[in-house]
Amino acid sequence: MEYEFIKTERRGAVAVVSLNRPKALNALNAALIAELAGAMRALDADDGVGAIVLTGNERAFAAGADITEMREVPFVEAYRRGLLDRDWDAVAQVRKPTLAAVAGYALGGGCEVAMMCDMMFCADTARFGQPEINLGVPPALGGTQRLTHFIGKSKAMEMCLTGRMMKADEAERCGLVARVFPADALIDEVVKIAETIASKSPLAVMAVKECVNRAYESTLAEGLLFEKRLFHSMFATKDQKEGMGAFVENRTPTFRGE
Repeated sequence: MEYEFIKTERRGAVAVVSLNRPKALNALNAALIAELAGAMRALDADDGVGAIVLTGNERAFAAGADITEMREVPFVEAYRRGLLDRDWDAVAQVRKPTLAAVAGYALGGGCEVAMMCDMMFCADTARFGQPEINLGVPPALGGTQRLTHFIGKSKAMEMCLTGRMMKADEAERCGLVARVFPADALIDEVVKIAETIASKSPLAVMAVKECVNRAYESTLAEGLLFEKRLFHSMFATKDQKEGMGAFVENRTPTFRGE
């Protein structure tokens, strides 16, 4: 499918989706979000895709939502039509593993979309921030919520109330990103990680993602029970028999998602 504001490519079992409004630093407008949502849903349904990498370009992952589209929207219209609803959280709904590869600016909505991914990696050039306070509004795509879960109340409060940008090394230290790479190696390194994930049992990968998300969203007791039950459920799959059989036989397993 042809897109205007995103680009997609396949690297084996890994799909790479790139935001593509370079003149606007990949600012997120409604058309881009609609294309991104459609692409993510299609890739999620594609059995040939094992993991999805979401990225921008060397200058910006995304420098925020497109303010020109919403600056004159009245409250009643925003409330009635659900401004920033529907497709805007499509990345968070994907069941396959999603990896954000961030270089340059990830600000406002850009930072929030990156945080919707299952894991985030960045270049040493990355800058993260929630500068909505400078526009007279709070974040609206999870900036006050996911950021607080990731880095804690005090640091999230400071970033959201001051609008300051966080550099890559600080983002790694406080757990916002998993790893930092040189800018010229970012995509290749993140694709390698995605390839490793895509080589595993698709059913086990899906179960792990659900378990970690449950830990993120529930009590420890609930999460432990959920984890144990999904572990039990894997014993109904051929992939569990293949994985454990290969281990005992000292060979590489061949997973089929069955």
